[in-house]
Order: sequence, then C-alpha cells, then structure tokens
Amino acid sequence: MEDIVNKVKQSGLIQIDLESLRPAGERVFFDIAPQLYMGLALREKDFRTFIQTHDWAQYDGKHVAIACSEDAIIPTWAYMLVSSSLTNHAATIVFGNLADLEKTLFDQVIQHMDLAEFEDGKIVIKGCSKEAVPLDAYVTLTNRLRPIARSIFFGEPCSTVPIFKKAK
Repeated sequence: MEDIVNKVKQSGLIQIDLESLRPAGERVFFDIAPQLYMGLALREKDFRTFIQTHDWAQYDGKHVAIACSEDAIIPTWAYMLVSSSLTNHAATIVFGNLADLEKTLFDQVIQHMDLAEFEDGKIVIKGCSKEAVPLDAYVTLTNRLRPIARSIFFGEPCSTVPIFKKAK
C-alpha cells in the first residue's frame, strides 16, 4: 500500500490568512447625530459642553469610527474635537462608518507586515473566512506582495485562482 503524500505541503506554497491578521478589540461607532440642534445643525456652545461632560473612558482600548448618521450641517472642527477627546482613550480613531474603520485597521496591519518571509515565494491568499475581511485588504496585500513574490494565488492551496506570476 502506498503512503498518502500531501502534495499541497510539498508544493512550497505559503498561505496568508487575512482573517488571522484582523486586529482584536471592540469596534464602536461614535455618532454625532444625537448632539444636533433640532436634528439639523450643531451648536458650538452645546457641543463643547457635551465634549466636556461626556465619559470618554468608555472608549478605552476600543477602535472608534466618528461620523454623523443624519444629513446635517457638521463643521469640520466638531470631528476634530471628538477625535481630540478620544486620543487618550481609543486604540484607533477614524472618520467614517464601521466599514471604513475595518478597512483602516486591516490597512495598518498590512502596511506594517514584515514581507521578508514572502520574498520570491509562491503565496496563496486565503479566500474563505468566518469573519468578513474588507476587499480593500486583498487589494492592499496583493499590491505589497507583487514586487517580491514569485507568484500569488487566491483561494485554498487545493483550489487556487492565479493572480500573478513573475516572468522568468
């Protein structure tokens, strides 16, 4: 009887699971809408009072997206005040919704990856995940790997879609 040979393991493929790179921590949306006067505009004096009395410690270590869920007149300084108040508490602060926050978190991780182990490698970027991975993460990772990789694939080692192959 022949031994079972794991050809995937012998192929030299290096698999990257983007889901495993997902930064830990709670994601929170800070909505300015509840501070609007009559649901239309922000009044500086009232907003500054809110900023001074709000419990910012509740955001300790969290990833925070700041925006307004209503179509209202929000001056730029309002977002700056919120960001400034969150600085000593939140792990990450971005302008936008939770999807924008997730994109930023993955981008930061990918931009700081040490790519030395992927030099001239055959890389498979894993396609299936339990938690959603932003499409931007796949694009960013591909762009970082392309100059150094021998080849890039998408999917699982047993069933891949070729993305790039370096010319010989």
